[in-house]
Amino acid sequence: MNLDDIVAIDFHTHAEEACGMHADDGYDDLQHAMAHYFHSPFKSPPTIPETAEYYRARRIAAVIFAVDAEAATGHRRYNNEDVATLAAEHSDILIPFASIDPAKGKMGVREARRLVADFGVRGFKFHPTYQAFYPNDRAAYPLYEAIQEAGVPALFHTGQTGVGAGMRGGYGMRLKYSNPMFIDDVAADFPDLKIIMAHPSFPWQDEALAVATHKPNVYIDLSGWSPKYFPPILVKYANSLLKERMLFGSDWPAIMPDRWLNDFDKLDIKPEVRPLILKENARRLLGI
Repeated sequence: MNLDDIVAIDFHTHAEEACGMHADDGYDDLQHAMAHYFHSPFKSPPTIPETAEYYRARRIAAVIFAVDAEAATGHRRYNNEDVATLAAEHSDILIPFASIDPAKGKMGVREARRLVADFGVRGFKFHPTYQAFYPNDRAAYPLYEAIQEAGVPALFHTGQTGVGAGMRGGYGMRLKYSNPMFIDDVAADFPDLKIIMAHPSFPWQDEALAVATHKPNVYIDLSGWSPKYFPPILVKYANSLLKERMLFGSDWPAIMPDRWLNDFDKLDIKPEVRPLILKENARRLLGI
């Protein structure tokens, strides 16, 4: 990857299309509801090669991952090895993260170590609401230890989620798991683990900013919302105290990066801060 030619790094893109090959587990219904919620132009998730083509045309690098929530949902996961292998075929533009359900215990720990060592995985994605676990659950700590030892980041969904939004009973998703205050325990117990809290953390935005301000190993990616809806306090912190720990993220394919970047151009962000958010903070965090 020639980062001098890259104009931005999108820290939050999804690879999900292989999960939709099984009509019996409800995953397709969930994806259709999410596409409706986000007004996505895709009827089904794009493939990894299609994602790479889209981002390459825009000279934007992309952190890409699936979400393993097999224990809580029964949805078959997109194998991490397949994601990493496909990303390697498009290594000029894609940066592979993996996802391991914390319910997998010691098996998950072994998988995490193998994925980093043998498949070049650069980080791990967690979705507490979708995976139905509290981030500070001690059962997940051996997995965090393996990730910290590998020196790669852990990215956690925070706040309300589009997963299950508008569906009967919210598809059984419980928002309580994604309160960013649970990340505070993880950041304290794993001070050398690089942690990213994904999304403006509605309705806990102040909590997220408090955690990131207090814990220097915590970052925030700004995905999942159009910047025109960012609360003023988030913009204020992005321009000041947390300007070196804010990251551009779209939430592809739910939110298109073209839309996000267009709205970001209109946001009151200082000129010297824009390149930090769009590229330089992610470059430093990933060590690339």
